[in-house]
Amino acid sequence: RFFLFVVAGEPLLLYANRRDLRLVDTAHEKANDTVVVGGLEDAAAVDYVYSQGLIYWSDVSEEAIKRTFFNQSGASPVQTVVQGLASPDGLACDWLGSKLYWTDSETNRIEVAELDGSLRKVLFWQELDQPRAIALDPERGFMYWTDWGEVPKIERAGMDGTNRSMIIHKDIYWPNGLTLDYSQQKLYWADAKFNFIHRSNLDGSHREVVVKDELPHPFALTLYESTLFWTDWNTHSIHSCTKETGRGQRTVHSNIFSPMDIHVFSPRRQPVCDPCSRDNGGCSHLCLLAPSSPFFRCACPTGVQLLEDGRTCRDGATQMLLLARRTDLRQISLDTPDFTDVVLQVEDIRHAIAIDYDPVEGYLYWTDDDVKAIRRSRLDGSDAQFIVTSQVSHPDGIAVDWIARNLYWTDTGTDRIEVTRLNGTMRKILISEDLDEPRAIVLDPVAGYMYWTDWGEVPKIERADLDGMERVVMVNTSLGWPNGLALDYHEGRMYWGDAKTDKIEVMNVNGTGRRVLVENKLPHIFGFTLLGDHIYWTDWQRRSIERVHKRTAEREVIIDQLPDLMGLKATFVHEAFGEGTGFLWLHVLDCWTPLIPHIHQIRRLPAGSWPPGFGFFIS
Repeated sequence: RFFLFVVAGEPLLLYANRRDLRLVDTAHEKANDTVVVGGLEDAAAVDYVYSQGLIYWSDVSEEAIKRTFFNQSGASPVQTVVQGLASPDGLACDWLGSKLYWTDSETNRIEVAELDGSLRKVLFWQELDQPRAIALDPERGFMYWTDWGEVPKIERAGMDGTNRSMIIHKDIYWPNGLTLDYSQQKLYWADAKFNFIHRSNLDGSHREVVVKDELPHPFALTLYESTLFWTDWNTHSIHSCTKETGRGQRTVHSNIFSPMDIHVFSPRRQPVCDPCSRDNGGCSHLCLLAPSSPFFRCACPTGVQLLEDGRTCRDGATQMLLLARRTDLRQISLDTPDFTDVVLQVEDIRHAIAIDYDPVEGYLYWTDDDVKAIRRSRLDGSDAQFIVTSQVSHPDGIAVDWIARNLYWTDTGTDRIEVTRLNGTMRKILISEDLDEPRAIVLDPVAGYMYWTDWGEVPKIERADLDGMERVVMVNTSLGWPNGLALDYHEGRMYWGDAKTDKIEVMNVNGTGRRVLVENKLPHIFGFTLLGDHIYWTDWQRRSIERVHKRTAEREVIIDQLPDLMGLKATFVHEAFGEGTGFLWLHVLDCWTPLIPHIHQIRRLPAGSWPPGFGFFIS
């Protein structure tokens, strides 16, 4: 811990200057400043936890939040605590609950995490346009933020994400700066378009003018006792006035390169009393301060559900959407409604196309058209391996047989469908004739079939046994570019998406009952998958991921404005078909080649009734 004393009642001011962070001593008439951290790219927002000696800032260019420990001997090396952001304009530290809150004006989200960046959780993702400044009132459990989008406003909510309300929405345009007067329970904000500083009660009532018509471009605000401080982009200065009347204006510090966020740096701004301090409030993960009794609430990281006890989080997501983009792989939990995409830490992805998942061993498989290979890794990006590297040209489709432990793929360059063991051994060509542009491939290991699409001169969807025998054309009329294919195992149906006819169609796997499910606003379907009641797809032109309910045809956008979308896979993380099946899948193997087992017969038997001596896989 460390202490920097306030001199003669005048505070130290911590401010971001894009290329550095500085402390300025307002006790001196010339207000000398000291560089705390230098050599930065684009520091915008800044805050601190005084009791722990931590200073945090967001770097918009590096799309990250960073921190340093600071004491009387100076700052320690810089640590990156949150990565993968887009435009982190606002930042606030909960010094009581030891949490980090931030706004992102590009993803239009407000998130929270532990001070080390772990257990990251999206709190708000809807009805946000351009969120910027954020301020916390940990003693009362509320958070406040500004939004300068098409509907400018100031909102507040519990720091646990509850009780959201819009408190200021009139006479507001570019609400940049925001600060709280904890002792008087007042909210102050600056508007850079209307050139004023106003204040109100914490609920937005009793609004008053503090300063007007004398502010070229105010950006950030902070407060100490009876004095209000702010940065101004046009004057390149820090100014101050009396908080009650706005009088006594003076320039505290000038000739600043690019003044951004500012905070009074004092322990008096951060008194300590925390309901989460004892045993983390009994929470397994996040303990977030709240405005109502018991004044905290347990929460889980993004994409993870809270159990019925209200304190314990599940051990990760249970249903997930895995996404291949050209140069990265992402996962989106389907357990929670925010649908936040998280980049997997896998290196050297050049041009990923198809993606699939093995719920038995937890490996993610994908094809890369640039390095001409099939690769795999764990969901956390570890244990990355090349599985197939030779005689691969344009691997467009991939499918995991989770029962027989095989990997199938289509190659539109070699015009082949091949299979190998999941570790890349025992490779075999299954189909090499009458293939033009094979793309999507899906398996039904229980019935022993594989299905694939071909978007060549004679578009078609075909089926064969898993050994490539008994080949049958399922669909060969009214097709254009059948890119996506998915099976509904429970209802015995096959769905496909066509990027030329711009339709999603469905048919029974026995070839009957073909009908159109969706035929509007489907400019270019590519990736395609099904889980539960929903079909998911990527669209190259809309740059979106959408889903549709397979019975009601109700549509929903999962991700919008994300370029370079390729394949995707919706899956249970730990089970092939999900919970509650109550069956063991038994597969009896015979050898049609010395290398690769063929599923000759598969029987579905109730648990407890399988014959002795058979191998089995539990789903």
